[in-house]
Amino acid sequence: MKVSRRDFLKYCMGSAAALGLECSVLGALEKALATGAGPQIIWIAASNCTGCTVSLANRISTEQPAGAAELLINTINLAYHPNLMGAAGSLAVQNAINAENSQYFVLAVEGGVPTAFGGRCCYVWRENGQDKTAMEVVERLAPKAKAVLSIGTCASFGGIPGASPNPTGIRSVQDLTGVSTINIPGCPSHPDWIVGTIAKLLAGSAVDLDSSGRPTDYFTSNIHSTCPRNGQQWASSFGQEGLCLRDKGCKGPNTWGDCTSRKWNGGANWCVGANAPCIGCTEKGFPDQFSPFYSSVGALPLGHRATSQSCSSCHDSSELGGGSSGGIQQLPPGHIPINGQSCSTCHD
Repeated sequence: MKVSRRDFLKYCMGSAAALGLECSVLGALEKALATGAGPQIIWIAASNCTGCTVSLANRISTEQPAGAAELLINTINLAYHPNLMGAAGSLAVQNAINAENSQYFVLAVEGGVPTAFGGRCCYVWRENGQDKTAMEVVERLAPKAKAVLSIGTCASFGGIPGASPNPTGIRSVQDLTGVSTINIPGCPSHPDWIVGTIAKLLAGSAVDLDSSGRPTDYFTSNIHSTCPRNGQQWASSFGQEGLCLRDKGCKGPNTWGDCTSRKWNGGANWCVGANAPCIGCTEKGFPDQFSPFYSSVGALPLGHRATSQSCSSCHDSSELGGGSSGGIQQLPPGHIPINGQSCSTCHD
């Protein structure tokens, strides 16, 4: 179904609060859409599972336009996307090249970029009879783009394909190119985070970023401090409704995002609401520094190192924020956070 620019603007106006769009941004967006002046988007798929694209395409709304995929294809001028575009083969590649030559495009990269073996672990298209690697294409396009979006944790920080031992030499887009990127992490990224950020770029509005390059519209809240289970007793096993999952591996104290309020699947639920621990997927160091997922090992505050013990081996729930309204990454009195040390460094 064809979705008009008017429909896209109505969607953004109706979802302005959820997307973090101010009135001034909506006004500029209306002007950009009316003139068709917004940049084209080239979306490159590097080492990824396509999860962020699936998340985006599964955006749920009770009103038209119902899906972000329709918005991106029919309204925001998506020049190239290996999964969502209608064109294929040389015609699709030519669309991307035309956008590149226009010098007015936004580059979106989904997935970490392999650099081992000359980048030959991942090819994105064939151009002038030559297969082009993701590394070559991203390095070529990033300096020319008006903005570079790293979609998902893999493109933002390396993510799962960049986990140890990283045999394909995965690097984040910014690390590879030296170009500043807008990182929209998550495994997968939430569709609202993607659409809201793109809407701001189309409107020519500044996207404020945190120290990790993430939009502050979506990544200023600590999961543990905003979790409705903060203050409840620790769960002793999974499936205990409403209890804090910190001692079962929840990485919420070390994770930032608005998942607790935005939720997923049209606001139906989120990880902890479904009795699963937060796994820290929006953070640098995911998954290595947050593993194993279903253990309090890896869910430790700063100054703790992963051991075979759980938090409750040394502490009760009131000391570390579960079972009280306690703070983020709080240590017992007399403790100083020192990276690389664990409880057993000082205690038996």
